[in-house]
Amino acid sequence: GHMHLFSKKHLAGSSGIVGASGPMGAGFALAAARLRPGTIAVAFFGEGAANQGMLLETMNLAVAWRLPLLLVCKDNTWSITTRSSSVTSGDLPARAEAFGLRTEAVDGLDPLEVSEAAEHLILRIRRGHGPVFLHATCSRLDGHFLGDQMVRTATEMSAEGVRTMTGITRATLTPRGASLGGRAAAVRELLTLLGRIRGDARDGKRDPLTLTADRLCRDGVDTPRIDDGAAREMAAVVETALETTPEEAH
Repeated sequence: GHMHLFSKKHLAGSSGIVGASGPMGAGFALAAARLRPGTIAVAFFGEGAANQGMLLETMNLAVAWRLPLLLVCKDNTWSITTRSSSVTSGDLPARAEAFGLRTEAVDGLDPLEVSEAAEHLILRIRRGHGPVFLHATCSRLDGHFLGDQMVRTATEMSAEGVRTMTGITRATLTPRGASLGGRAAAVRELLTLLGRIRGDARDGKRDPLTLTADRLCRDGVDTPRIDDGAAREMAAVVETALETTPEEAH
């Protein structure tokens, strides 16, 4: 599937299993330490995945073995449709520090801040000072998945949103099931959730692409040329992917 990608040539892999990037990153880091001294591994995951046991084990082992590993936690406060704060106790950087990890926090919506932090952290790892936990706070640019129904219902009451709310209303008034008080409480919780999603919706002002383009324009950079080059590069990548046979991919 599209979530299970691996490139031997680029030493890159992904998995649909929540939190699996941690142990995969540790494996890449161990291989880097043994076979390619001076190189490092990077593992990306969300704050919801940080509650997975395999990630906690990764943090422990990475410090114990002093692995050249950069753990990047992208914290957008949502675990699919659940507020992460309602299922996560404590502070994630503090949790990482408890394992002995060096931690650093950045604004995940500021590409320059992320780049500068990553640059000096990667240099630190390359010098043999052990793994690092980078906590990047950000917001979701869209729903958890393509066409997230919750987000569309909260941000634009389209025909689908109307159908969804109509179905919820009918279910609330049906004579079977939970008590009327229980249903009312569930509806209130749902409306609160939709309100939070709407409040977190992207307004364009904090879009990393917009922020970067504005900064580059102020610095006199020819951004249209960069956009054209990126579009051509992506078109070439897609064309190559479509022409690659399964045998060539392996």
